Amino acid sequence: METTATILHADLDAFYASVEQLLDPGLRGKPIAVGGGVVLAASYEARAFGITSGMPGRRARELCPQLMFVEGHFREYQRLGDAAIGVLNDFTPLVERISIDEAFADVAGCTHLFGAPAEIASQVRRRVRTELGLPISIGVARTKHLAKIASQVAKPDGLVVVDSKGELELAFLHELPVELMWGIGPVTRARLAEIDVHTIGQLAQVPGWSLEKLLGRAAADKLSALACNRDPRQIRPLRRAQSAGAQSALGRKPADALVFRPALYHLADRIATRLRASLRPGRTVTVRVRFADLRSVTRAVTLDAPISATVILAEIAEELVRGVLADHPEEKSISLLAISVSQLETCWDLQLELPLGLWDEKRRPGTRGGMARWLADRAIDKIRDRFGWEAVGYGSVALRPSRSIPDAFRKLAEKQL
Repeated sequence: METTATILHADLDAFYASVEQLLDPGLRGKPIAVGGGVVLAASYEARAFGITSGMPGRRARELCPQLMFVEGHFREYQRLGDAAIGVLNDFTPLVERISIDEAFADVAGCTHLFGAPAEIASQVRRRVRTELGLPISIGVARTKHLAKIASQVAKPDGLVVVDSKGELELAFLHELPVELMWGIGPVTRARLAEIDVHTIGQLAQVPGWSLEKLLGRAAADKLSALACNRDPRQIRPLRRAQSAGAQSALGRKPADALVFRPALYHLADRIATRLRASLRPGRTVTVRVRFADLRSVTRAVTLDAPISATVILAEIAEELVRGVLADHPEEKSISLLAISVSQLETCWDLQLELPLGLWDEKRRPGTRGGMARWLADRAIDKIRDRFGWEAVGYGSVALRPSRSIPDAFRKLAEKQL
């Protein structure tokens, strides 16, 4: 049975740069970038020179000498992002927000009130432009995957509706480049190019066994299905994150404790603070180490009791990273570190433990040492709540050189726990 295209994917265009141009009309029509040492976001005028997010500021200035860097207004990003998603909520309660500036919406149940899905999308775009002064692109399709791709094709400031007839869906999808698909980044795109796969249609023709050999079973199964627009996922409003994570790109640094230890403490500080704020400690700690050749290795451990203390998390992550490096002694450089905590618990009772002199006693949340660490974190949390994040912190984190990507910017991408 044919299903109507009723799923919208709405994505604010060049959001952070567009907000800056909204706040300062003198920046409109000019190449601007949010950031400094690193480009956090670039306007479409800057992108025309090849400037992209994550690019070093020096390189960006080489490409565009007239580029203007501006500091971010993070509270305005949050306010305007919330307001744009609020416009979608005025049409349907079935809204799934996936980042500060984009969301899915299912309008199947409200067409009798507001018109066809395409008309609803037009109304959303008109209101966001009129009420907030921001451009937004929307894709309308039968599946989430296709709606998201349609919104990318619609950019900047456009609307694309994909006909729900199967042959027309695939005709639209299969002509597009593979990098528009969910889960295909530069590394995967390069691997696909090695077997002369550049479009989604070409990807759909690759035998499963061949793709599995190239990318692994999980990625191969996922991409094969999406290439044929097989995507059964439904809109899930108010979905809470099932894990908390953070990562830090290091460039190309020596695989030395003087490099990775401060980075891990910084990541653990960000993650554990979120866990405590949401009262959701976690049992499984996973680290990812990416080497200079972009190859990644992960390690994980599941604990007897859930944790949310910064130092406990940092020590466990450091032990896992040291294990990765010991298993790969030939690797002398690392380019990225990541930590995530999963198996989050919502209701938990702290089990007190007797002081048995075990080597990992301070890592156990129910021991005297573990509780002392948690109480120290709570004191830090209260100071930060009152005086700001930078007011206090652990020495190995607080005394680090200023980071190129502000934590306020990173927080905008964090999902609710």
